[in-house]
Amino acid sequence: MKLASGISCFLFISLYTDLAQNATTENIRRLKLSMGHGVPRKSPSLSRRSHRQAGPLGQAVTAAPTPRPPLGDIDSSVVDMIVPLASYPGEESSYNVLPGKKGQCFFSGITMYNSAVWSPEPCVTCLCSNGKVVCDEATCPPRQCPRTFTPEGKCCPVCSDAAQSERTNPQQKASPQARVGMGQLPSRKEHESEEDDSEEKNGEKGQKRKTKEGRHHHQTHPEETVPEKDKKPPHETEDCWSEERKTAGQKELRPRPHQESEEEAEEEEEEEEEEEEDSCFPGPAPRARIHPLPSMCSILDHRISCINAKLTKIPNIVDPELRSLELIGNSISCIPDKAFHGTPNLERLDLRKNKITSSGIGPNAFKPLKKLTHLYLDGNSLVRFPPALPPRLQELKINENHLQAIDEDSLAGLQQLIVLELEGNQLSESNVSPSALTPLKSLSYLRLGKNQFRIIPQGLPASIEELYLENNQIEEIKETSFNHTRNINVVILHHNKIEENRIDPLAWIHQENLESIDLSYNKLYHVPSYLPKSLLHLVLVGNRIERIPGYVFGHMKPGLEYLYLSFNQLNDGGIHPVSFYGAYHSLREIFLDYNEFKSIPCGISRMTSLRLLRLNNNKIRRLRQERICGAENRDSPLEHLHLENNYISPRVISPYVFPCIRSHASIILEPQKVK
Repeated sequence: MKLASGISCFLFISLYTDLAQNATTENIRRLKLSMGHGVPRKSPSLSRRSHRQAGPLGQAVTAAPTPRPPLGDIDSSVVDMIVPLASYPGEESSYNVLPGKKGQCFFSGITMYNSAVWSPEPCVTCLCSNGKVVCDEATCPPRQCPRTFTPEGKCCPVCSDAAQSERTNPQQKASPQARVGMGQLPSRKEHESEEDDSEEKNGEKGQKRKTKEGRHHHQTHPEETVPEKDKKPPHETEDCWSEERKTAGQKELRPRPHQESEEEAEEEEEEEEEEEEDSCFPGPAPRARIHPLPSMCSILDHRISCINAKLTKIPNIVDPELRSLELIGNSISCIPDKAFHGTPNLERLDLRKNKITSSGIGPNAFKPLKKLTHLYLDGNSLVRFPPALPPRLQELKINENHLQAIDEDSLAGLQQLIVLELEGNQLSESNVSPSALTPLKSLSYLRLGKNQFRIIPQGLPASIEELYLENNQIEEIKETSFNHTRNINVVILHHNKIEENRIDPLAWIHQENLESIDLSYNKLYHVPSYLPKSLLHLVLVGNRIERIPGYVFGHMKPGLEYLYLSFNQLNDGGIHPVSFYGAYHSLREIFLDYNEFKSIPCGISRMTSLRLLRLNNNKIRRLRQERICGAENRDSPLEHLHLENNYISPRVISPYVFPCIRSHASIILEPQKVK
């Protein structure tokens, strides 16, 4: 008897433990879904999707390196996931959210596009490869010398002879000017003490300075000799690099603080002359020098930020260590050729919301920036592409300008470009060369919304994965539109003029990676046929759709998962028993709200994966239990059922109207319209 009781207790404890573990696992799964972790999905090729986060890609997400993030921040889990839009009861979704993007990686909270390369640390290089972050540490060659030394900011050691000369070089001594590159502005006392020390240590140099002081004692400062009538207001925008040509060969007049004394100015002049005398000989790198910036500017590590600082020109900065320069929301209209000569290692340049014109950009303005990977020129007045763009660019944004053409050579040499955004311009198939995009061998993300295209642009690169063409005037999709884009994953075409009979049957039916299409707010009268067989996510909101043809989803594999048909003209006769054929086991969400249904459409009860069904704001009067639960009354997977704002009589409203739904709180029946 005791043995039987013991066995019973053991079985009961085991059962309770299993149930508790299952409940805990389910809670963890739901928590992950709510935090953005999804369920891996299978696809014909290696799945590389990640959840699309709200933003511009427009914003597009930059891949700018962050200051030494710990390598532990890399999300090494599988990034190729999809986040269900109805993650768990109580959380719902919007049809504005796409299920995911291919190939992206997440690093320290930043989204990196596929093939993006960055350096989180001086000696570490990371690559985003098909949704996974791969980092490699630099390998240093062996040195055949007794002692080695690793210079600051370098990865590999050098022989001590060269290192010792660098360390003992008085010009290489750390100074307040050098600390400016690290985000510390020198005080006047530090500057004066530094000069005093150098004079004591070098008597000849001090004597030479005194001689020159005597020679220049009665000279007037060059800036003071300019007549008042010849001075031009700072906002004048005449050919801003022609002045450089006029003064070619002459000594550059550097701006000085207003309070600087004549003696200090002469000392600085002398130092510049000495630098010129020694310019033919190899020497140490130039010291960081930043002329006074407005108080609204900030300096942090290797980054300078001047947002809404009332600047009228590019600041005069000499700092080889500078990596990021933000000049957003100023009144800059010109970029002379020498604007960035002092910042050759700049990687990120943000010039959004200024007054830059095409005629105001020098022909070689961006040429010195050999390491520039991110360039933002949104919200300016450009009518053509800037010349001589750096070949290492990975992200280029020229949204909300006045671009009127993309010539064959406009994007030449940008083989590493991954993101290109040109929204809100005046582009069309008539002024964009068919071969303009051909040089972009690595392009994955292209935004051309708010332009004047009537057809899909020609010559899309084979590497393209996401194409945004919303708010254009596109009327048709030709058979050749996506001929060479076998990797394309997302196509956004909402707010155009497309009719279903203007979509060629072979336009995209054979695409194997095209998973998301948005055709909202077009001129469709029924769900288009010949959709891509790989399609998972279809948005058709705001059309004039009256019916869903039979077998329209039958050819899709693995099957459509998200179907959004809100704000159309669907009625009971527009959906047939075979309208959802091929998607019974794959559909997870259906939006049929704001239509003209008088009853629950047929076929819903056969959907074994459906989590969210919206039928609110229709004309439904009668609730038929078998349309949700089926004849067998088996359990339904529905987690959200919306039936509010119909004409359902309060007498038939009951929490038990659909007994197959596990949680009655998932059924929304109130309020109802009174008529």
